[in-house]
Amino acid sequence: MKIALFSDIHANLPAFEAVLEDLEKQKPDAVYCLGDLIGYNVWPNQVIEHIRKRGIATIAGNHDLKVSKILPSAGACSTDQRSDYAYKLVGQKERDYLLTLPRHLKLEFQFGKDHLNMLLVHGSPRSINEYLLEELPEQYMLDLVTEFKADILCFGHSHKPYHRIINSGKDGGDHYHHLINTGSVGKPKDGDSRACYVMLTINQSATTTSADGVQVEFMRVKYDIEKAAQAIELSMLSDALADNLRKAY
Repeated sequence: MKIALFSDIHANLPAFEAVLEDLEKQKPDAVYCLGDLIGYNVWPNQVIEHIRKRGIATIAGNHDLKVSKILPSAGACSTDQRSDYAYKLVGQKERDYLLTLPRHLKLEFQFGKDHLNMLLVHGSPRSINEYLLEELPEQYMLDLVTEFKADILCFGHSHKPYHRIINSGKDGGDHYHHLINTGSVGKPKDGDSRACYVMLTINQSATTTSADGVQVEFMRVKYDIEKAAQAIELSMLSDALADNLRKAY
């Protein structure tokens, strides 16, 4: 089974449309979005429309939940309100959608006598705002996947993609866990300005006692970065966000 996973679109419509076009070619069996549809750019409503029109299963990101505290506005923002501008662009029906998104999604795969539990979150199972960085101590990660019974833990939030395999097996037995950061569609921070998403392949032979049944491929997609950057520069948003897109930091 091929599963496409992406997160952190951040209202970057050119990047998201390029990813959607690539997904049409890849033809995954399922598609999941791990949150942060909005923030940092000027197309939040159009991104949400694409998500809803395609029926993509989506969870809430920390930026999505900010609309509960920032009211929409059709007028211009003052200099002091520039940080709120991206959220004021979100329409009422789009706000209603964002605020009813689930926080986590759980999937279970069963092959013969073995089964794999997959947990989809935005930051971490403990907090929507937690960064699960690749360099975190292995014991911390082991405690996390054990606590939440996750054989495959998928998340975003840091905008830095990676796949890490850890083993919680004891007494000579193996139990592998896959930690997968999907990177970011609309605001990469790993030095590669292309949009990023994950293609996860789960084979029928997948088992917790072998790491080989779960394959992870990071898909990088070119898009019109200048269109997205110039949209920021022509808006009330900080010009520094445009530089972030061009240099991917």
